[in-house]
Amino acid sequence: MAMSSQNKSLVYDPEAIAQGIRQLDQPCYLVRTEHGMGWTDKQEIALQQSAEHVIYAPPQPVSSLGDSTFRKFYGVRAAYMAGAMANGISSVQMVIALGKAGYMGSFGAAGLAPAQVEAAINEIQAALAPGTFAFNLIHSPSEPALEKHIVDLYLSHGVTTVEASAFLSLTPQIVRYRVAGLDLRPDATLHIKNRVIAKVSQPTVARQFLQPPPPQVINALYAEGAITARQAELARFVPMADDITVESNSGGHTDNRPLVNLFPTIARLRDEVAAQSPALATVRLGAAGGMGTPEAVLAAFTMGAAYVVTGSVNQGCVEAGTSDEVRGMLAHADMTDVIMAPAADMFEMGVNLQVLKKGTLFPMRARRLYALYRTYDSTDQIPAEEREQLERQIFGERLDAIWLQTKAYFEVRDADQIRRAERDPHHRMALIFRWYLGQSSNWATTGVASRQADYQIWCGPAMGAFNRWVAGTPMERPENRKVAYVASTLMEGAAYLQRLQFLRVQGLTDVLAG
Repeated sequence: MAMSSQNKSLVYDPEAIAQGIRQLDQPCYLVRTEHGMGWTDKQEIALQQSAEHVIYAPPQPVSSLGDSTFRKFYGVRAAYMAGAMANGISSVQMVIALGKAGYMGSFGAAGLAPAQVEAAINEIQAALAPGTFAFNLIHSPSEPALEKHIVDLYLSHGVTTVEASAFLSLTPQIVRYRVAGLDLRPDATLHIKNRVIAKVSQPTVARQFLQPPPPQVINALYAEGAITARQAELARFVPMADDITVESNSGGHTDNRPLVNLFPTIARLRDEVAAQSPALATVRLGAAGGMGTPEAVLAAFTMGAAYVVTGSVNQGCVEAGTSDEVRGMLAHADMTDVIMAPAADMFEMGVNLQVLKKGTLFPMRARRLYALYRTYDSTDQIPAEEREQLERQIFGERLDAIWLQTKAYFEVRDADQIRRAERDPHHRMALIFRWYLGQSSNWATTGVASRQADYQIWCGPAMGAFNRWVAGTPMERPENRKVAYVASTLMEGAAYLQRLQFLRVQGLTDVLAG
């Protein structure tokens, strides 16, 4: 840095001052003298020049953001997590890249066959230290056997952290995972082996994860031999989650809640439950949805988030388990280029998720299928002309052929679905329509060019905000978006903004302009 000839102790050059302010690991002293504003990182130099006109900012490293207990609990260097994206979009490569950089990643196990999940477990466990990563456990109301199978895998392979998502209420399987890891240490203190990070968007669901598991579920699990008598007893003393991610307006499953309203609501609920049950461990709260800029990240931490969770911005990174075509589409998305559409895993319940609408017809076609499902009790009731349009414009094959493919799929995944469909034509219709919803995401991740109009791309407005933020920088191009670099840039940007705010409240404005 260039030193002023008028004073060898302070830096006066504006560019050098800006560089000094950006040295977040060092303290920052700004002193107004007769020569102008000067900078130094040495307290003694600042006080030598002026004891009354010193503006000070302490070191502001990335590790100062959020709750230090989150970092210690999971063995990561920052209170930052990349949330799971289904079908392996949050890939093995993504989780490993994040873990090696000191960030937590959650593998997107939802939608994958158990064999694929098992392979991912083996690869990630071989590359990273235990506890520094998570695996997604998604609520599967239409496929309870699959949910059980995935929990079996996690328990048998020693997966110690799951990110529980899309739960409308506690199921026996999420309770089994949590409680099966309970034991007493030799000193009689409680050991909780299996950690749960619950992603919620409703206070009613948050309350369930803030409290111990329901006694009736515990009793049923014990009766069937899924947990021991000791574990059933210890379950009364632990909340269902170690951390709760408050999910606002995100991609995928979302209730589109504004974070500024949802987070304080659930924070007050957390404090209320803690006051009622002081013996329970305090559950940390994280923030997700809209985390696409340093400003958004800092806002979440300012509201009291222990950690932040990103999603949409990671799908556009080179490590994401998706296609180059999708990465290109995401890189050109704006904040308004998203829309709600029916979800494959909760189709019959009318649950929607948020997807990209720019460059794809999927949202409109998926809504059309749900409208038909609500109108008719079977595919045979659909008028011939309407059915012909469906086969030609959406499915690309006759519905009878689609059913044969669907049947073969569920014979391996969950044969009970086939037996139910044979008894219930409406359920058969739902499975056929879910074929399109499921295939549309696969076409996107594998980059099937002939089906680009049907790409289902989970995306929230954070993607558009991120694109505007990185415009004109190397990260504007998809090939330059690496997941660990995105994490570091967001967190360092938030730390820098916090330093600027610290300086502004002390009256410094002139050197911060622009």
